Amino acid sequence: MYNLVHVDEKWFCMSKISQRYYLAIGEAEPYRRCKSKRFIIKIMFIAALARPIITVNWEVMFDGKIGIFPFIEEVAAKRWSCNRDAGVIETKPQLSITKEVIREKLINHILPAIREKWPEDGCKQIWIVQDNARPHIASDDAQFNLESKKDGFDIRLINQPAQSLDMNVLDLGFSNAIQTLKDQVAPRTVKQLVKAVKKAYDNYDPKLYNHIWLTLQQVMKETLIVKGNNNYHIPHMGNKSLERRAELPTCIVITPQLVEESKKWAEEGHIKDEQQKANYGESDSDDGIGIIL
Repeated sequence: MYNLVHVDEKWFCMSKISQRYYLAIGEAEPYRRCKSKRFIIKIMFIAALARPIITVNWEVMFDGKIGIFPFIEEVAAKRWSCNRDAGVIETKPQLSITKEVIREKLINHILPAIREKWPEDGCKQIWIVQDNARPHIASDDAQFNLESKKDGFDIRLINQPAQSLDMNVLDLGFSNAIQTLKDQVAPRTVKQLVKAVKKAYDNYDPKLYNHIWLTLQQVMKETLIVKGNNNYHIPHMGNKSLERRAELPTCIVITPQLVEESKKWAEEGHIKDEQQKANYGESDSDDGIGIIL
C-alpha cells in the first residue's frame, strides 16, 4: 500500500454547540458568539494521505502527508459594516462543491503536492483512492489524466467500494484525530480556522496513522471473511503494544484458503447479484454491500 494516496473531504466547524474548556484558577472563559447555532461557520477541507515509510529503527523516511487544502474563496465585501469597509477582500468558505471545484483541487493542489513530496525511490505508479460522492470526477477524466502523466509519474484515480466507509484511512480514524487536535484551539476567523486545521494535520504523528493503514488491511480481511458485507467488527491488534516490542507487522497476512474461497464466491456470480440487489433496494442487509474487487 505504499503507492496508494487516500483522499477525502471533511467539514471542520469554527465551534461546537456545546464545548468544554479546562481553565486555570482565575482564567477567563473563552467568549464564543454567533448569530445562531444554525449559523456556525464551517469549512470543507480535502485531505490527501499516503502510507508513511518507517524504518526498523523507527526513523520516519516519508511521513505520507501530501496535504490538506481548504475550500475557501476571496471575495470583496458588498456592504459597509462596523468591522470593515465595502470592497475589502474577505476570506469566506466555499459552500458549493462541484465536479469543477474537485477537479481544480486535484489538478492544482494534490497532484503538484504528490510530485513534490513523493520519495525519489518510490513507485511512480500511484493510485488515488476516493469515495463515490457525486462531485468526484471519473477515473477517465481527460483533464486529470493529462496532468497525471507529468514528470515521469503515472497517477490514476480509483473508487473505493460503495457503502464501505472503512475502506478509507481518513474515514477510519485520521479525520477524527485531526478534529480532536483542532478542538484544542478556539479560532475566531476563517483564516484562524484554516491555520488550526493545517497545524493539527502537520503535528499528527506518522507512527500513529501507520497503525490506521494496518487497521485498513484488517478491515479488508474481515470483508473477505463475511463475503463482501459490512457486518463485521473492526479488529484491534494492540498496535502500540506490538510497536513497543518491535513486533508490529508491515502488512496483514491472509491464508491462501481465504483467497480461494473469496475468488470462488466471486466467480459464482454473487457479486453481480448482490450489486443488483443494492442498486434496486433489495439487499437483505441494512448495512449495505461493500465488495472488494
